Amino acid sequence: MGPSRHAVERLLPLRPVVFQVLLSLIDADLHGYALVQDIARRTASRLELEPGNLYRHLKTMLDTGLIEESDRRPASADDERRRYYRITDLGRHAAAEETRRLEGVLADARARLSRSPGAR
Repeated sequence: MGPSRHAVERLLPLRPVVFQVLLSLIDADLHGYALVQDIARRTASRLELEPGNLYRHLKTMLDTGLIEESDRRPASADDERRRYYRITDLGRHAAAEETRRLEGVLADARARLSRSPGAR
């Protein structure tokens, strides 16, 4: 059984940085710099994070239970000072609900734009 609907809904809407971090952690545990690189790549550099900003968000995400620190290390030669993060069940549910919320926003925007006087 996953987190309660209330636990997820109280976190919505997610801040764009939080949503992007969760999406980055869906497939793999990552450290801070890898998160920055992945987000920049996936957003075509439209969202570039400064380290201080990222780590403030990571701390908040740890405190709210969206992510947790991971003990797994992908490579034995990796710098042992790096902290890796993984998405939690709550984080996965929150990302899914945020995706549904954004799909609704986009559907409404498309419908409104398609019936506006300047629509083609």
